[in-house]
Amino acid sequence: MRAGIGFTLAMAVVLTGAACSGDDKPAPQSEGASPVVASPSPTAPPEHPFTGRPVATRRPVLAVKIENTHAGKPQIGLRSADVVYVEQVEGGLTRLMAIFSSKLPAQVGPVRSARISDLHILPAFGKPALAYSGVQTKMIPFVQKASLFDVSDSRAPGAYVRAPGRVAPYNLVGSPRKLLAKAPQATRAKDIGFVFSDEPPAGGTPQKTVNVRYPAARFAFTWSEAQKRWLVTQDGEKDMAAEGGQQGAPTIVVQWVKTDRSEFHDFTGSYTPLVHTVGKGTGVVLRDGQAYRVKWSRASEKEGTVYTMADGKPMPFARGQVWVVLASRKPVAP
Repeated sequence: MRAGIGFTLAMAVVLTGAACSGDDKPAPQSEGASPVVASPSPTAPPEHPFTGRPVATRRPVLAVKIENTHAGKPQIGLRSADVVYVEQVEGGLTRLMAIFSSKLPAQVGPVRSARISDLHILPAFGKPALAYSGVQTKMIPFVQKASLFDVSDSRAPGAYVRAPGRVAPYNLVGSPRKLLAKAPQATRAKDIGFVFSDEPPAGGTPQKTVNVRYPAARFAFTWSEAQKRWLVTQDGEKDMAAEGGQQGAPTIVVQWVKTDRSEFHDFTGSYTPLVHTVGKGTGVVLRDGQAYRVKWSRASEKEGTVYTMADGKPMPFARGQVWVVLASRKPVAP
């Protein structure tokens, strides 16, 4: 895939003025008349830091671990997420971590177990609530020390139900409102490095479909001009939502990251990948049917990730849901 890295900056300046001769005089004001005061311009509502859409208030942040294999499809509530992270897990498969704040679906799931990479991503959101179902015993102390409020099924059982018609463990769904009620001090949405704009910048390369491969998972992101979104296909099948329609987002970030073996393993002995999201690297941002080469940087776990174009300026995302696909150029075999 080739994306343009050249940029042409166009600046238009409109000058307006009123000319008057020395003989021109203002019309006399009627005696006793009140002076005319211009009405102030309406103030646009602030943008949500995760989506760039108008928002009246910033609400607490909820992160949810969601199954991302065929057995867990169709996923519930994912279309309401502000940000969706795709992470490699054991066996070369992937799992999602969905971030909710601006709006909450009635239910979300299937909720699955957390991974060590989650604990390195979440501090950028402050101290959010994390919904998940179990972790490896060895990882429990790491979760207890992490920057999060634990609202797992063992800590907040009343916030979860088993969905009929699905097979365990792919039938556990949570209620975002009940989950956040168990974490009243969860950090509200704040800047995580995203920048948004209505119009795409110059320098993109038109793309219809972009493919991303993991050792045991394949993704295709195809631009839909009608929906103004990149539609998601996984392992050759359309990724459908339980609410109807295909999963997708106006912005897809393919972020090339270092992925290596962590100290953890699953019950089969497969190692748990550790995705490194602090540091610097390159990537591709997809928006408005175009691909842009970018650089990313994250100075520390408590800071957000900044994406810049070739000229060093921030890469603006399209408004709406953002998918961050954390992938390795050289996938590590399971």
